[in-house]
Amino acid sequence: MLFVLNTDDDQSAAAALEQHANFVEWARGRGDQVVAVAARLEAELAALEPEEAAEFRAEFGADEAGTLDVVLRACYEVLGYITFFTGDFRSSESRAWQLPRGWTAKQAAGRIHSDIEHGFVRAQVVRVDDLIELGSFHAAREKALLRTEGKDYVVQDADVINFMHTG
Repeated sequence: MLFVLNTDDDQSAAAALEQHANFVEWARGRGDQVVAVAARLEAELAALEPEEAAEFRAEFGADEAGTLDVVLRACYEVLGYITFFTGDFRSSESRAWQLPRGWTAKQAAGRIHSDIEHGFVRAQVVRVDDLIELGSFHAAREKALLRTEGKDYVVQDADVINFMHTG
């Protein structure tokens, strides 16, 4: 279960969680997720361009931990989902895919297209942060951060995968 605490605009997520520490401890003790968000402030920030919203957060000390992204990440955790990526992050061919935690590379290939799953040969895998930092699959390979994985590899959250397949 996910509990979302709606905070005052001027209250940090950390302060809200601390203020309700007994509830947070109880909920997390049951295995539930608890996050805090200033919903009204987030609604106003959502109407801004991303650059403007980031500038506002920096200027007024609004912590990233209070953003609606935290709610989305908590939802994924509660539902048992992860996100993996395909394509070069710099192109329009990039795409994010969701799948249940614990799925294999071959199953993930099937999420894209059944032909890729049936003709699966191997997967080239790199962490998204490494790919962004290094700028290319080639650079990741040179730094030994691009791995070749088989059909039984369990896909991890934030993997970038290039599927090799027949057909």
